[in-house]
Amino acid sequence: MRKLLMIGAAAATVVGLGAATAAGQTPRNEAFRMIGLFGDVLGIVEQAYVVPVDDKKLIEAALQGMMGALDPHSNYLPPDGYGELRERTEGQYSGVGLTITSEGGLVKIISPMDGGPAARAGVQAGDVISAIEGQSASGLTVSQVSEKLRGAVGTSIHVTFLRDGEEPRDVTLTREVIRIESVTGRVEGDFGYLRISTFNENTGRELTETITRLKRENPNLKGYVLDLRNNGGGLLDAAIAVSDAFLERGEIVSQRGRKPDQIMRYAARPGDQTNGLPLVVLINYGSASASEIVAGALKDHQRATVVGLTSFGKGSVQTVIPLRGGADGALSITTARYYTPSGASIQKIGIEPDLEVARSEAEARIVSRSSFIYSEAAYATALDASIGAERKGAHTPNEAPGEGYDKEKDYQLERAFDVLRAGGQLAQLGAAPEGIVVTPRDQQRAEVAPAETPAE
Repeated sequence: MRKLLMIGAAAATVVGLGAATAAGQTPRNEAFRMIGLFGDVLGIVEQAYVVPVDDKKLIEAALQGMMGALDPHSNYLPPDGYGELRERTEGQYSGVGLTITSEGGLVKIISPMDGGPAARAGVQAGDVISAIEGQSASGLTVSQVSEKLRGAVGTSIHVTFLRDGEEPRDVTLTREVIRIESVTGRVEGDFGYLRISTFNENTGRELTETITRLKRENPNLKGYVLDLRNNGGGLLDAAIAVSDAFLERGEIVSQRGRKPDQIMRYAARPGDQTNGLPLVVLINYGSASASEIVAGALKDHQRATVVGLTSFGKGSVQTVIPLRGGADGALSITTARYYTPSGASIQKIGIEPDLEVARSEAEARIVSRSSFIYSEAAYATALDASIGAERKGAHTPNEAPGEGYDKEKDYQLERAFDVLRAGGQLAQLGAAPEGIVVTPRDQQRAEVAPAETPAE
């Protein structure tokens, strides 16, 4: 119902613009003149270009360009792209398992899907796709790259990735059916570990089932870790369901649109599925959108301690509007911003952790260099935060593993368990383990490691 109401609001806006045109307002007359100009240019290209052209492809490219000029997340989805979006939200699709975005002619990785071909090959959030099958990917749209990456199950594709501080990496990925298991979990001693890889139509149900299973395996659990690292987001309803699973009451998130009356608030219902046990939420710069809604809600209500790195900062709402029932694709258009229960904007700022911890020295080095921080704030066309606040600039994370730390271990997760052992209270948290670099916040440096330190 919510989606129908949002689409209806968009339609009403279009009607309003039509009325303005009838009244003879100059901006609308200018818009119609430019539409005529577009038709003139298309006609010239048809007649004068050196080879015959495909009008449909030209118009689709123009639509994608128009939407892309708005912000990084508004775009036109051709019919195939719209179908792919629906497959993703339903929890299964065929491909290599990547969530991607575009900025400045480069296609970047928001997050690799857990257990997918790309994740198994070591692709990480922030990597850039520089070439596909030996052909440069520069200037390609997200839809064009996505189309190239998809294909028949069992076929392979060669992709070149760029990562800060490393030589280009050529990777061969074998396409497979990506069955997205949104929620996984296991018992770790006295604690439950919950991993959410994406937010789709199944997430709320899968979370409830996983929590129930962990309780059955160990009825004496003392707390939970909720891992949202490298989770690029998904459906709003799923984010609300996840937040609601840990809250008894209160606002989860609000969204505010263009007009004062375009405000929607979402609240928790009674019933904490974990019975109020201590909770730690893990995030990093690959945690975006729905992940940030959950982290922000649980942090603002002091229901959880947030550990890791400041999240991506994607705090805008996209409404998908099918065109002619989807036969001509759809528009994914930004219609509002998200705000946490305290009224803080997620957009361009992200969610800051209570305990800032990098997973490796290489990751800490990325955070220490502003030009390589992978976040919404890096996009030239990103919406502003609307509240005057800004994302924290280049700095050294409070903690990062030392040289002697076992790279096979997950330092951020270990520190999350340390918080739970302290009863979820940072004030009771002991010192970092031996061999760990801890930098007090009042003594943070501009750099954390030599440039030659290899990334993991």
